[in-house]
Amino acid sequence: MKIDMPAEHMQKIFGMQDAYVKKMEQDFGVTIVDRNGNVVITGEEAQVSQASKVLQQLTIISKRGNEIEEQSVDYAIEMGKEEQVEVITEIDGDCICHTVNGKPIKPKTLGQKTYVDAIRNNMITFGLGPAGTGKTYLAMAMAITAFKNDEVGRIILTRPAIEAGEKLGFLPGDLQSKVDPYLRPLYDALYQIMGAESFAKNMEKGLIEVAPLAYMRGRTLDNAYIILDEAQNTTPAQMKMFLTRIGFGSKVVVTGDASQKDLPAGTQSGLDVAAKVLGKIDDIAFCNLTSKDVVRHPLVQRIVKAYDDYEAREKYRESRGRAEGKPGEKKEKYARKDYGRK
Repeated sequence: MKIDMPAEHMQKIFGMQDAYVKKMEQDFGVTIVDRNGNVVITGEEAQVSQASKVLQQLTIISKRGNEIEEQSVDYAIEMGKEEQVEVITEIDGDCICHTVNGKPIKPKTLGQKTYVDAIRNNMITFGLGPAGTGKTYLAMAMAITAFKNDEVGRIILTRPAIEAGEKLGFLPGDLQSKVDPYLRPLYDALYQIMGAESFAKNMEKGLIEVAPLAYMRGRTLDNAYIILDEAQNTTPAQMKMFLTRIGFGSKVVVTGDASQKDLPAGTQSGLDVAAKVLGKIDDIAFCNLTSKDVVRHPLVQRIVKAYDDYEAREKYRESRGRAEGKPGEKKEKYARKDYGRK
């Protein structure tokens, strides 16, 4: 099969030293070569058809002025195998905003697109999923877009100030200096999207607020875009407190990863409880992102998948152990009683 592809787009799609094309060849079991401006694909008919669709969709994305990244190629291949490769051009058409450097911020996977649409269409959206799925970053982009379009009057970003598995001890400085390290990921996203100068001006005016979750108690938040990050580290009481702060004209996004809890052992997560309690309420959406939606380095996707598989195996072993262990325990108990009588 031949595909007509302009040289400038072919260079981007083939990748450095043809890395992306080699990946397609390996995954689809085909051969892809450049023949005088035409891409020629050879192999079994079904695999050739899938590979050609992937190349055609990547060409459309390239013609829109996008850089072709390894993650984009990996996702296109995955969607091609599922005969859904056309969705990547639909996803690419949804531009939320641009960074201070002019780079467009868009959902990059079907899960991310569903998440962004849920934020648009619901008052409260829960974004649940592993690291690297863009939960916080996309929510931040949506908040800044709404703020710039005067849909809300201010942005409030919050997260629980809890140490990630280690005790930091005494931290020097005033209260703001003590909580800033916990809020650094939120600052980083704001700087990248808004720029340091614009962020500083709005921060001084009180139009952007970055604060620990404890500061939310007793407040009513009207006409605001509120993002609660790292929600897996909230207690049920904290989550209830936060969700009952919401006033008129506000929109809320709650993000969290249930596999990265830093709560003390035996403490129930407010995020887990909220999923059980609020799942059937209108205007509240729950979006579950998976390892397929990871948009960091491809190795991160494989790490997340490996941990998910490991945890699933461990749970299965534990459940089998409990099921098989109980009868044996009872027999041993009765045997001891009988032995004591003798």
